[in-house]
Amino acid sequence: MTTTTSTGTDTEVRPFHLAVPETELDALRQRLATTRWPEAETADDTSQGPRLAKVQALVRHWTTAYDWRATEALLNGYGQHTTVLDGLEVHFLHVRSPHPDAVPLLMTHGWPGSVLEFREVIGPLTDPVAHGGEAGDAFDLVIPSLPGFGFSARPATTGWGVERTARAWIELMHRLGHDRWFAQGGDIGAAVTEQMAALTADPATAPTGLAGMHLNMAMFTPTPEEQAQATPEEQVMLAEAGYYWQHLSGYAQVQSTRPQTIGYSLTDSPVGLAAWLYAMFQDVGGARGDAEAAFSLDHMIDDVMLYWLPATGASAARMYWEMTQEQWSPPATVEAPVALPTGISIMPGEYVRKSERWVRRRYTDLRLFSEVARGGHFAALEQPELLVEDIRATFRTLR
Repeated sequence: MTTTTSTGTDTEVRPFHLAVPETELDALRQRLATTRWPEAETADDTSQGPRLAKVQALVRHWTTAYDWRATEALLNGYGQHTTVLDGLEVHFLHVRSPHPDAVPLLMTHGWPGSVLEFREVIGPLTDPVAHGGEAGDAFDLVIPSLPGFGFSARPATTGWGVERTARAWIELMHRLGHDRWFAQGGDIGAAVTEQMAALTADPATAPTGLAGMHLNMAMFTPTPEEQAQATPEEQVMLAEAGYYWQHLSGYAQVQSTRPQTIGYSLTDSPVGLAAWLYAMFQDVGGARGDAEAAFSLDHMIDDVMLYWLPATGASAARMYWEMTQEQWSPPATVEAPVALPTGISIMPGEYVRKSERWVRRRYTDLRLFSEVARGGHFAALEQPELLVEDIRATFRTLR
């Protein structure tokens, strides 16, 4: 299975149906069966990366118990589509609510995520009544795969960074007929969402239709003054962020500078790819250091499959290089705060947490600031009920 860059200029929205040939799954199983394993780590913890026994257990499950066809049916059941945006064919889920007054909500995943990152929130957001909620909280969901991720095409030229993606997402919402909509994201998805807010405020690009956003990751860096005046709680946040950048961010350093180098391994070796992604579930999930305590093996393998099947390990890694090249930084600053209505959820297991007073200096219309009781970097997968509550609360007054 391959995805390639489209050079078309058409605006057609086409249905997309997944049917991975059994021969591809057989070839994957053969690769897994003939893995050449490294020796075990010499440290008695995860400081050298994922432990051999953990990765071997994941691969055993992958080869003996994992069912790709169930995941394939799940994706097909959501309603998958593709369309060409700025010359690139983009894959997206369009999950409509049964409630007629549902409001459009664009949700953007990050790395190493995928559209499946939202699998546990799709039902409650589109059909709240069926999940103990009220019809007035219903959303029609648009969930695209980032350029070079999942079943979106792999860019063949440079330039597909955060801003270009944000512009493409705005065009996607217009193409689907949405003239007023909300947006949500975390990780790279938070960057794209914030960039759409910046474009909404720019007279040259407005009106975009974006009426509010919710983030489960605030990406800004506290100013030197804020760091110097940090409260004891904020000092803990700064220390944890420092630990993350010093000890856990090797993947970001590699992907920001040499994505092609790691890309050969991510594209050729399923176990290499799985270990590279597993490290993130292990390190930044809510059960820090224990991936299996926060995620099922099936969910982690599903995520790996959405990089393995379309061979997007290298192209997805390149997004970090693109962000570095465009020198992207969060638009929300103390000097130029974002005026768009905003909700922010802070998960306790997130290493780059921010305090409410730091947030309020950068978002002047803060509709929600929630210090969530549980969860880590992968909010939608780890704590879907809590995230859904915060998304509903953010947009309830904006409908």
